[in-house]
Amino acid sequence: MQQYGSFNPSEFDSSYAAGGLTLNRYISRTFGWMFLGLMVTFALAWYMAASGLVIRLLMTTPSILMILLVAEIAVVLVFSARLHKQSVLVSRGLFFIYSILNGVVFSVYFVAFDVAALILVFGLTALFFGGFALYGRFTHTDLARLRPLIFGGLIFLVISGLVLMLFDIRAMDRLVCMVGLVIFLCATAYDTQKIKKNYEYFSHDVALLERASIYSALQLYLDFINLFLYLLRFLGSRSRR
Repeated sequence: MQQYGSFNPSEFDSSYAAGGLTLNRYISRTFGWMFLGLMVTFALAWYMAASGLVIRLLMTTPSILMILLVAEIAVVLVFSARLHKQSVLVSRGLFFIYSILNGVVFSVYFVAFDVAALILVFGLTALFFGGFALYGRFTHTDLARLRPLIFGGLIFLVISGLVLMLFDIRAMDRLVCMVGLVIFLCATAYDTQKIKKNYEYFSHDVALLERASIYSALQLYLDFINLFLYLLRFLGSRSRR
């Protein structure tokens, strides 16, 4: 998603309607898509773990997780590159394809971790995510200043993730989790405010506005998923099964 100039949320009237769609309804619709994606992911993950399908899949195709991760990256790249060209239907389809792919990947966590830990972490994730989303929605501060912090934090997370793959440094793992939580909480507030920018910028084109809504839903979906994963690493207890 391209970035735009400085934006003062207090200068934009939320009663303004783009194609009959007010800002509040537009934001609600965007979060609605995000929640649908999360429901698809977690419902599929639970089913595959409960039915034992994920175990059979891993036994028959050991490289399936790597294949799925590559497929997820490909979907996001296609989505981003063709945002201005693809139809609304295709945008929705790519979003749900990503949710399904991630559901298969997430089924591994439903096997590796206790259900009680997963429920606790999901609740905490929803609480933290909701708080920072509300801040991003109502603050009059331009959160674009967080972009360097978020970008630098993502680079740190990638590099530290590679280091932890090579060396077992438990103290560093906890630090990485804490940094990850801070980065994606900031990203949640920033991405929520960006919905308002999209509404202002794309209000002349209803179809493009809808595609931007789906893309914003994907960004918020990724913020929630990453918050969940870092909280799970920080707090979750491994299953004894």
